[in-house]
Amino acid sequence: MKNVTDSFLSWGYWPSAGSFGFNTDILSTNLINLSVVLGVLIFFGKGVLSDLLDNRKQRILNTIRNSEELRGGAIEQLEKVRARLRKVQLEADQFRVNGYSEIEKEKLNLINSSYKTLEQLENYKNETIQFEQQRVINQVQQRVFQQALRGALGTLNSCLNSELHLRTISANINMLGSIKEN
Repeated sequence: MKNVTDSFLSWGYWPSAGSFGFNTDILSTNLINLSVVLGVLIFFGKGVLSDLLDNRKQRILNTIRNSEELRGGAIEQLEKVRARLRKVQLEADQFRVNGYSEIEKEKLNLINSSYKTLEQLENYKNETIQFEQQRVINQVQQRVFQQALRGALGTLNSCLNSELHLRTISANINMLGSIKEN
């Protein structure tokens, strides 16, 4: 490449190098223009391109570092959440066990209370039955007494004549008078 650029740049090759004019040879002018543009680009663009690449490299490295930090934070949070989940699961199991034992206690208390209530109801029932039996017995005794009294009065009325009736009344009056004096 050095020979080509030297040949283009040497004064001896260009016949009209001392004067201004147009070169109509398209191949030689394009090569000259192309080599000049490439040279300028390489000379001036090398720094810009390396700066752009360095900046891009730094951004990529920063992004990777940030991603690693975020990943580490996410792992820490995940471990915290897992620990909290285990704790909550243990508490839930404990509540479940305590709940079951409380349910069993309440069930036993309810059964015992029901038995006591049934026992009281049975006692009330028996007392009510005894009361009703006593009431019926009293009613029957009153009726029997009334019927016996009616029968006795009927017998007395049929057996008593007026004289016996008067003697009975006076005897009763005398008995009442002696009770009153005492």
